[in-house]
Amino acid sequence: MEVWFTEDQTKNLRISCRVREVLFSGESPFQKVAVLDTLEFGRMLTLDNVIQTNIKDEFVYHEMITHVGLNTHADPKKVLVIGGGDGGTVREIVKHKGVEKVVHVEIDQMVIDVAKKFFPELSVGFNDPRVEILVDDGIKHVKENKHTYDMIIVDSTDPVGPAVGLFSEEFYRSVYEALREDGLFVAQTESPFFNSDLITRVTSTISGIFPVTRLFQAVVPTYPGGYWTFTMGSKKYDPLAVDTEKISALDTKWYSPEIHRTAFVLQPFVKELLPK
Repeated sequence: MEVWFTEDQTKNLRISCRVREVLFSGESPFQKVAVLDTLEFGRMLTLDNVIQTNIKDEFVYHEMITHVGLNTHADPKKVLVIGGGDGGTVREIVKHKGVEKVVHVEIDQMVIDVAKKFFPELSVGFNDPRVEILVDDGIKHVKENKHTYDMIIVDSTDPVGPAVGLFSEEFYRSVYEALREDGLFVAQTESPFFNSDLITRVTSTISGIFPVTRLFQAVVPTYPGGYWTFTMGSKKYDPLAVDTEKISALDTKWYSPEIHRTAFVLQPFVKELLPK
């Protein structure tokens, strides 16, 4: 008998993966958590029946949400990660030897526990002595820690359920206050094909708060449409002004000095979504 997992990516679009085995299924106080062994993408983490990450394509998302910002900031010492309980973002951050402290705030302990058990390739960064894991509300954390971080990464789920507040103007203003005088932040901002209104709203809001706002993109096959965006808000540094020849080599599969620059080359239909 064939077993398939199906995600309703929009009201009119689904993606299905054939499943070899259900490795874990549970429900936390926040969401349904499952780990599936799929034939196409390997081990896959889903939350509330929405694909979060998998072994086959995870590196694209995790490398882009981290290295673009870390290589834009002149000297990032203290980094905050909100969400991203699978650990992939933390894994990429600790590749940067100049980073002295990573504070990882994840609201759901079950996601962290599942990542440690079923995704050792992603959660390996949790073992780095520079990493502090806090099971807490990221929105509350940024409000309580002003002028603290050089970089903040918002590795959130889609803007539903616990993550809704991570896409609000109030939150972005709290992020601004939590950053040091030359700080910057990066957030995942969904698909230009299926979330165009969100991208317009978010980039407009962030550009009203941060002197530098940039949208950049990558390809993540299991996310709706495959074409995914990230938004950077920066108090000082412009990622387009980075001397890519000075970017140190990293153990990456997607990100590179060339990708750092070309990720900001946007198609005309995406440019139309941005503030004029």
